[in-house]
Amino acid sequence: MDELQALAQKLVASGKGILAADESLPSIEKRFTTIGIQSTTETRRAYREMLFSTAGIEQFISGIIQFEETLKDGILKNPDVISGIKVDQGLEDYKGNPNEKITKGIDGLSERLKEYKSLGAKFTKWRAVFKITPETPSIQNLEENSILLAKFAFISQQEGLVPIVEPEVLMDGDHNIDRCAEVTRGVLKIVFMKLKEIEADLKGLLLKPNMILPGQDYPAKSAPSEVAQKTLEVLKEVVPAEVPGIVFLSGGQTEEEATDNLREINRLSREANGEVGWQLSFSYGRALQNSALKTWAGKPENVDIAQRAFLLRAKMNSEARYGR
Repeated sequence: MDELQALAQKLVASGKGILAADESLPSIEKRFTTIGIQSTTETRRAYREMLFSTAGIEQFISGIIQFEETLKDGILKNPDVISGIKVDQGLEDYKGNPNEKITKGIDGLSERLKEYKSLGAKFTKWRAVFKITPETPSIQNLEENSILLAKFAFISQQEGLVPIVEPEVLMDGDHNIDRCAEVTRGVLKIVFMKLKEIEADLKGLLLKPNMILPGQDYPAKSAPSEVAQKTLEVLKEVVPAEVPGIVFLSGGQTEEEATDNLREINRLSREANGEVGWQLSFSYGRALQNSALKTWAGKPENVDIAQRAFLLRAKMNSEARYGR
């Protein structure tokens, strides 16, 4: 457990964050469609090699969450970047309701983790999602997903891997920021209740939550200062002090929005003179990759300039961790 706690601290080292490059095959196919190329084994490998081989990435990126295909290909070769793996097996409708999902993959997880560890993985990630509607999330769905998150965390730690627990309240919908705060608070309360019940080591895991934001169809966006205030209020109420770090997901935000909001969260936290003990970091996917993806466009001659675009986004989020 001491090793897991030390690794968790390393993943949220000052000025660093995590690259989420764990897009499923359907997800990366959608991204590639936007730049007019096909998703094949070769194009996926070329794209991820472009990202992972960026010189200087270790200044700003502590670890990379990979898809199983990428881990098995051995694409991550930078010794100063920690190898991670998404271990859930996607979502399915919960009891036939398309507005609620349950995460698959708990069966056989321990055996899969042994294989991933042999391939160099040192941390894991499991995602559960919750959509805000007048009827959802239901308490039953919230309970079941939280139990799965807790089991995942416990099994990961038993296998010597640091778990990243990701309960995501989606931006889908027209709800206001207060409704997001209410639902996120409820979700996190139950998640940590289940983690404590199963006796997961809170010092040896990381939390990957959404920021508190209005739904994407809400008429007005919230300023970063409001996002920061609401987000910190919820986290201070429900996240135990033992958790070493919070690595925010970017969700439906643009690159700039995700960076601006992270900056304000850290700035406000620093103004509170260390009132919170956790590191406030990032685990971004699209908000780190989007400019690089468009610049690369599947062309080998664009690799250098795409890597510069990627490194710039990583540096901007590193600065945001200092509230700058």
